[in-house]
Amino acid sequence: MALPDIAVSAPGKVLLAGGYLVLDRRYSGLVFALDARIHVYATPLDTATARSEIVVRSPQFQDAEWRYSYRLTEGDGVAVTQLKSSSTDTLSRNVFIETALSYSLTYISAILPDAVIAPASLTILADSSYYSQSSSIPISDSPSSRFINFHTTLSGAHKTGLGSSAALVTAFTGSLLAHYLPPSSFSPHTRASQNTLHNLAQAAHCAAQGKVGSGFDVAAAAYGSCVYTRFSPTLLNGLGEHGSAGFAGRLKSLVESEWDVQVLKQGVAVPRSLRLVMCDVDCGSQTVGMVKKVLAWRKDNSQEATQLWDELQTRNETLRAVLSQLAAYEAAADDLTKTEYWKALIKSLASTRELIRKMSTLSGVPIEPHSQTALLDACSALPGVAGGVVPGAGGYDAVALLVFDSSDVLQRLKEFIEEWKVPADGVRDAEGKVRLLSVREEMEGIRSEDANSVAYAEWIPRSSRA
Repeated sequence: MALPDIAVSAPGKVLLAGGYLVLDRRYSGLVFALDARIHVYATPLDTATARSEIVVRSPQFQDAEWRYSYRLTEGDGVAVTQLKSSSTDTLSRNVFIETALSYSLTYISAILPDAVIAPASLTILADSSYYSQSSSIPISDSPSSRFINFHTTLSGAHKTGLGSSAALVTAFTGSLLAHYLPPSSFSPHTRASQNTLHNLAQAAHCAAQGKVGSGFDVAAAAYGSCVYTRFSPTLLNGLGEHGSAGFAGRLKSLVESEWDVQVLKQGVAVPRSLRLVMCDVDCGSQTVGMVKKVLAWRKDNSQEATQLWDELQTRNETLRAVLSQLAAYEAAADDLTKTEYWKALIKSLASTRELIRKMSTLSGVPIEPHSQTALLDACSALPGVAGGVVPGAGGYDAVALLVFDSSDVLQRLKEFIEEWKVPADGVRDAEGKVRLLSVREEMEGIRSEDANSVAYAEWIPRSSRA
C-alpha cells in the first residue's frame, strides 16, 4: 500500500520570561508558540528512479537540496549517507536535517522492525518571519503564496531568532513519523504522540547542536505555549553516538520513557484583547557565546547570581499571574488599558527588564544592549503598548512587545517602527531599520496540515510522486 502524502507544521517560539533561568531545573520559563511555522511535506519518491533514497528540499533558498541513502544496521539503527547529485557536486551538510533523519528512521525501524522504509521526498517550507528581509529584495514570486522565495542561500539568510532549528527538527521528525507510522502509532494531535515527538526531537536537536540545551524551543514546537521546566540533562547521558552498538534499542527506550520535563499548558493565559508583537532588528546574536559567558559569571559569583535569579523568577511568576488576572477580568472591562490590571502589566514588564539589565551589567554580556533598550523604551511609551523584552538569551534578536490588539494601536506602532533608526551602542554601528514581523502568539504546537492545500502546490515537485 502506498504511503500517504502528509504535511506537518511546528511553530516558532519566544521565551517571554525566563531567559537563562530556564537552563536550571530550579527555575521555569514562560514560552509562547508563534503562528510563524515551519512546514514539512512528505510524499513517496518514485521507486523507478530511487532505491533506499530520501530527498530533502528547501526550495525557498538557493542550492538547498540534500539527498541521502539509508540502510538498516544490525541493532545499531539506520545509517544515513549523504549523496552527491552529480560527480562535480560539493557536499554541503545540513546537520539538523541529517541528524533528525537518522534518529527518526532509527526509531521507526526499532518499533516496526519488519516494515520497509520506502523512498520519500520531503519539502521544507518556512513562513517569512523566520528570516530578515531587505526591502530591496522582492519578497515573493507569487503574491498569493503563503511562502516566499528568499532569493539567497540558507547560510546567507539572517535569522530573526524565532527558533528555526528547533521548529525544523520537530516538524521534520513529526513528518517522518506521520508518513511512515500508522495513525494508531503516531497522531500529532494526541498528547502521547506529542510526548514521543518531544523526546525524539530533543535527542536529535541536542545531538545536532553538540550540546544539551534547555530544550524550551523544542518543547514549544511540540506542545505549544506553556510554562516550561527543563528535563535533567543526565537523561541523555546513556544514549551514546548514533551508529554505536545497541543505539537503536537505547533510543527507543529513551523516547518511550517518562521524562522529568514539566510542560504546563494551563500556566499560560493571554487576554483575547492582548497580543504579542515581534520587531526584527536584522542582526541576530551568537546565543551560544552569550550563554557561556553568563554561566561563567554565575559560576564565579554564585551568591550574587542566585539572589538575582531567585528574584527574577519571582518577578516572572508575577508577570504570569498578571496576565491570568487580565484574562479573567477583561470581559468586565470597557477598556482594558484603563484598568489597574493593565497598569500592573506595565509595572511587571518594567520590573523584569530592570533585573535583566542588571544581569547584563554584572555579567558583561549584552543581554539587553543599549540600542534595544532605546527601542523598547520608545515603543513602551506609545499608547496601547504595555511594554516588552528582549526575549530568550537577549542580544540583537527580535524584541517582543505586549500590546492592546486594536487596529489603531497596531497602525501607530507600525508607523513608528518604520521611522525608527537603530542607534549605535558601542557594540555595533548604527545601521538598518526595524520592521514588524507578521507573527503573533498561539497556543498550539505540532499539528497536521491539509496536504492538498494550494499553499503547497507550487513548491512540491511533481516528479517526486510515485
